[in-house]
Amino acid sequence: MSKRYDIIVAGGGHAGIEAALAAARLGLKTALVTLKINTIGKMSCNPAIGGLAKGHLVREIDALGGEMAKIIDRTGIHFKILNRSKGPAVWSPRAQADRLAYMRDAQRVVLSQKNLEVIEAAVTGLKVKNNRVVGAVINNDQTLPCRALILTCGTFLNGQIYIGLNVIESGRAGELPVKGLTEALVALGFESGRLKTGTPPRIHRDSIDYSKLQEQKPDNPPVPFSFQTESIQRKQLSCWIAHTNPTVHAWLETGLDRSPLYTGLIQGVGPRYCPSIEDKIVRFADRDRHQLFLEPEGFDNPEVYVNGFSTSLPEDVQIQALRSVPGLENAQIIRLGYAIEYDFFPSYQIHHTLETKGVEGLYFAGQINGTSGYEEAAAQGLLAGINAALKLKGEPPLILSRSQAYIGVLIDDLINKTILEPYRMFTSRAEFRLLLRHDNADLRLMDIGHQIGLLPHRAYERMLQKKANIARLQETISRASLEPEVFNPYAAQIHSSPIQQRLPLKQLVRRPEVSLRELLRLAKLPDGFSEEELIHV
Repeated sequence: MSKRYDIIVAGGGHAGIEAALAAARLGLKTALVTLKINTIGKMSCNPAIGGLAKGHLVREIDALGGEMAKIIDRTGIHFKILNRSKGPAVWSPRAQADRLAYMRDAQRVVLSQKNLEVIEAAVTGLKVKNNRVVGAVINNDQTLPCRALILTCGTFLNGQIYIGLNVIESGRAGELPVKGLTEALVALGFESGRLKTGTPPRIHRDSIDYSKLQEQKPDNPPVPFSFQTESIQRKQLSCWIAHTNPTVHAWLETGLDRSPLYTGLIQGVGPRYCPSIEDKIVRFADRDRHQLFLEPEGFDNPEVYVNGFSTSLPEDVQIQALRSVPGLENAQIIRLGYAIEYDFFPSYQIHHTLETKGVEGLYFAGQINGTSGYEEAAAQGLLAGINAALKLKGEPPLILSRSQAYIGVLIDDLINKTILEPYRMFTSRAEFRLLLRHDNADLRLMDIGHQIGLLPHRAYERMLQKKANIARLQETISRASLEPEVFNPYAAQIHSSPIQQRLPLKQLVRRPEVSLRELLRLAKLPDGFSEEELIHV
């Protein structure tokens, strides 16, 4: 405990992992302090990475040199590009993870990282001298000297779990909360608040009648998250769709008088875009059914996550309501759903670097800033780790603008908008979303990741080659054209309208039904371009 660290990161969740890895990889002596080493990288709620707009964040994390995309590529079991019915700007990658494999892989990366030491303890306070962090207090009695402290506390700050009228002090199911840290920060002049989130029940996969459910198959081939992943060879699993019905809703209504949401036990505000099932049946009383996604948690894990059924209702109500869903009549519940309430610190108290305005060298990242989701947390953790390291090295900070990245939108929103509920990223939050696509995150951000020193040189070289190929292809199609007699037979095959005169390829390729690779073949032009490059152009 006499050691002195450059940077201490408190918390081993997704924000803490990215912060600690970034700081260590940039050459700073770093310590990751976490309650339990064997829960580093644990997926507290949905075992999935990505989704609408969140997938954009993950690809940006990867382009800057972060780790999340690579971990999910190694451990994903159901990859899917969402929103394909809309334009490419809002397509978003998502992958269901093998929960245990993801956690083990994250731990492997963290525990093998040079310059990074992992300490099993709780950060319960901090030492401040001349308005600057000089140490982290652990377990209420020992101090670890440091030059910067990054707090990524998740839902652990004075966390309380609710199942019906039962209240349990916990930061996550089966784990103790962190006490003392909120009070230490408030004593320094910080303002705190309370937020709420929740999780659904888990059921045994062998107790489900899949004949009554709609199968949702993964993409084939799966699209990787990381620009450094060549392909996904791992076996994939299907997810399943179920629906609630009036009987389910009737059972849920019987528990409202014992709901912590409706009896006033929970004071914190929950996520509007991920409401509990009891909230759905009250707010949308005119609807006779709601969609549920049954998502497997791994090959060797029998648990199935009932996405869409987040709840804090009493045990007997959860069981009866679930077993009224067609296909779940014999559902064996492994773990009940619950709500969790925790402390956060309104994010107007941080700079765009994620350093706090009140104390120099202190950084907040993740749910402590009022966000929800693994991806939002990881993005903040990465930026906090980078900026803490850059500051200690005497280099300019990394501040991404709203026009550069979804990460820039996220941080700017946190600082400039009042956070009344857990913040969630959406494509609609980005004014420049037509340009900020998930597939061009490498072209937008890899220069920065490489310049900072986080992105491997090989990945950077691949991006430069991709950029050169795209420029060459754009020039090629701007000069080439096709005659009606060449294009029209192909147009008839794809049910596209014929042309009456020679037209340039750059005009023909605007037709959604047209394949650019096929146009190159018809024009007898050299190909050799990747599918990714063709789609980009």
